[in-house]
Amino acid sequence: MLDTNTVSHIVRGRSLLARARFEAMSTPYRPCISAITEGEIRYGLAKNRAANAFRLLMEEFLAKLQTLPWGTAEAATYSALRAEMRAAGKALENLDMLIAAHAVATGTTLVTSDKAFLQVRGLRGIEDWATDL
Repeated sequence: MLDTNTVSHIVRGRSLLARARFEAMSTPYRPCISAITEGEIRYGLAKNRAANAFRLLMEEFLAKLQTLPWGTAEAATYSALRAEMRAAGKALENLDMLIAAHAVATGTTLVTSDKAFLQVRGLRGIEDWATDL
């Protein structure tokens, strides 16, 4: 599951390594994003209506991804994870907490360069594809 920062690194061309990893993925392993990540991306596009060329690039990229829906299982995982982290004195930004819960609920590896996710217990794995940044 690609986090928002990884999508940005790939589409904006900031990380050649992340782009190469994405392009090397084989067909049965279609990359995915959370519906929360798609919301973050679409919000960014809505804020900057003048960036038509970037909007086209992002829409083409999103078409290559599977967007995983947010449902009851994800909501249950989110509530338990948030309560556990709060009790331990740990916190993530609100949308990051939702994305982390989504990855835990679906058993997917989270691809991100955001080190804050390292404190989330229950993630199948975390990978940073943008190690060239």
